[in-house]
Amino acid sequence: MRFLRRLLGSPPSKEPRDFGDFLHRQGAFVAQKTVLDYCRVKVGRSEKAYFDNPDFQAALKHCRWQVFLAAQSDVVALAEAWLRPFCPGREALLLEQLVALHADFMTEEAPPPEEQEAFAASLNALPGHLAGLQLAAPHDARTLPLLAEPPLFATLPIHPDQRKGEAPSIRGALRFHMVSCQQEMERAFDPAGLSARLIAGSDTAT
Repeated sequence: MRFLRRLLGSPPSKEPRDFGDFLHRQGAFVAQKTVLDYCRVKVGRSEKAYFDNPDFQAALKHCRWQVFLAAQSDVVALAEAWLRPFCPGREALLLEQLVALHADFMTEEAPPPEEQEAFAASLNALPGHLAGLQLAAPHDARTLPLLAEPPLFATLPIHPDQRKGEAPSIRGALRFHMVSCQQEMERAFDPAGLSARLIAGSDTAT
C-alpha cells in the first residue's frame, strides 16, 4: 500500500524546509487536537457557555501555548530519532541542524507577552533535551518521553477534581496524536535523502 501511494501520489520530500514546516504544523496540531478535543467532550452541551467565558478562554489560551511549546519539542525529538540511523557518526550535526530548523519556524511569529518566557525557555532547552535522548537508542512515537504531558495536565482548564480517573485517556490521546505524526512523517519524507541534505547544509555552514 505504501508503494502504491508513492506511485500514485507525490514522491516523499527530501527538502529540509518542507520538513521544518511539517514539524511546526504537526506540533501545533498535536497541541490543539489534544487540548480542544478533551475540553469539548468534557463540557459537552455547555460548550458555548464555557468557550464564551473570558476566564475559561484565558485559561484555555495559556494551556494551548504551554502544550504547543512542549509538543513542538516532542515532534523535533521524534524527527531526530527517526533520522538518526541515517547519520552514523554525525549525530551532533543532525541535532544542530534540527534545532536551527526548529528555531527558524518558531521565531517567525512572536508569542503573546505572557508566554515569552516559556517560549525562550523551550528553545534554550531543546539542544540539551535532544543530546540527552541521543545517549540511548532512538525512540519511536510509542515510547518517546513526551515533554507535552506535564504541562498538559498542569494547565488543562478543567479542574483536577472533575477529571479524576481520566488521566489514562488524556495521556492516550496525546500519544495517539504523536503516533499519527510519525506515520505522516514516514509517508511524506525520504529519511535518507532528507538527512543527507540536512548534514550537507551543516557542512556548507561551516
